[in-house]
Amino acid sequence: MLPVLSLPGAWPRQAQAAGKPPLMLANTYRAGVPLAGFRASEKYDGMRAWWDGRRLLTRGGEVIQAPGWFTCGWPEQPMDGELWAGRGRFEQTVSIVRRQVPDDAGWRAVSFMVFDLPQAPGVFDARLAALRELARKLAQAWVVAVPQRRVASHQALQAWLEEVERQGGEGLMLHRGSSLYKAGRSDDLLKFKSMEDAEAKVVAYLPGKGKYEGLVGALVVETEQGLRFNLGSGLSDAQRRVPPPLGSIVTYRYRGRHASGKPRFAVLLRERSD
Repeated sequence: MLPVLSLPGAWPRQAQAAGKPPLMLANTYRAGVPLAGFRASEKYDGMRAWWDGRRLLTRGGEVIQAPGWFTCGWPEQPMDGELWAGRGRFEQTVSIVRRQVPDDAGWRAVSFMVFDLPQAPGVFDARLAALRELARKLAQAWVVAVPQRRVASHQALQAWLEEVERQGGEGLMLHRGSSLYKAGRSDDLLKFKSMEDAEAKVVAYLPGKGKYEGLVGALVVETEQGLRFNLGSGLSDAQRRVPPPLGSIVTYRYRGRHASGKPRFAVLLRERSD
């Protein structure tokens, strides 16, 4: 029988694990934000990674077992970026990166898309110049300083977003040029996508009906703020047979919110890999 009782409300302890990188996190872009001071780039649908000067770490602080050649010659200063194998290849990226014994051939398809040097002096515009110079000196094809550009208006930004999404991309990121690198979520870093995404903890399962009888019909999930709702759309047949474990964190997409605060048209995207 599938468990249908909920877990206690506390989020998993690994979210507070020692050694977790002090990542800068994004809020959501809204029309009307003054764009003059921002640089924009594509949002890469990969796996967030932090180079601490010696090791590659996941956002949760776990060591990534990359081949020695991949990080050979990297600087002692931290780099913040995304391990990425191309548009529409998230699952392949995770499969390669999560292996305890590195798959050398698989890593040949992965790039480290670096978007910041957290401990470099100065504001983002200055750090970006230092990052470009660092990537130039490294001269490794798999280490890429993420291209950044100015966008003059919301209309231009919207047109670019539509182009990126047509080509299979996830969205855009906006970074305030005058900002220092600060851990946590702020308006200095913004994400812009057609559909918003968020994370929630799996706290229970609801049994399926009809063709899903005997399987999971929906996940009951809880946000970090304590809001609970059912998440059934997006579950594959395999996930209905073997659902994400109770206590695991999943990412879902949605389009706006109800007056209650619950997301509208929520769809399961994936179980968080770290």
